[in-house]
Amino acid sequence: MALLSSLFAGLIFGLGLIVSGMANPAKVLGFLDLAGAWDPSLALVMGGAIAVGFFAFLAAQKRSRSLLGAEMNLPAAGLVDRRLVAGSVLFGIGWGLAGFCPGPGLVALGMGETKAAVFVLAMLAGMAFFEVLERRQRSSARCSRAG
Repeated sequence: MALLSSLFAGLIFGLGLIVSGMANPAKVLGFLDLAGAWDPSLALVMGGAIAVGFFAFLAAQKRSRSLLGAEMNLPAAGLVDRRLVAGSVLFGIGWGLAGFCPGPGLVALGMGETKAAVFVLAMLAGMAFFEVLERRQRSSARCSRAG
């Protein structure tokens, strides 16, 4: 049942991205073009998503189990640190250059968009590069503690 509900939620999410225009890089780049022909329509999409998420998290905080019986694992609030800011800047640069972020990029890939294939490959390469850096950092931290 959990797999089926995940599939259903993913389909609804993808459909929402398509209907709202978030899977269209030209629409996203129009939204990000504050100095030119700014298209504010995606601000309504983002506002709606924030509102839904806000109330969903409020309701989830009161539960110990999901509606399907799984344990609730909500993210813990963290500090804004250098890594978070650097990651946010890199995310914004990638979003501004490509017109995709991960969810819409995967939806556009499923729609057969060539640009999305390039984006997803670059995203996977970035994730792999991050993982290599993280492993190196953990390894050097262990060596410095042991020595």
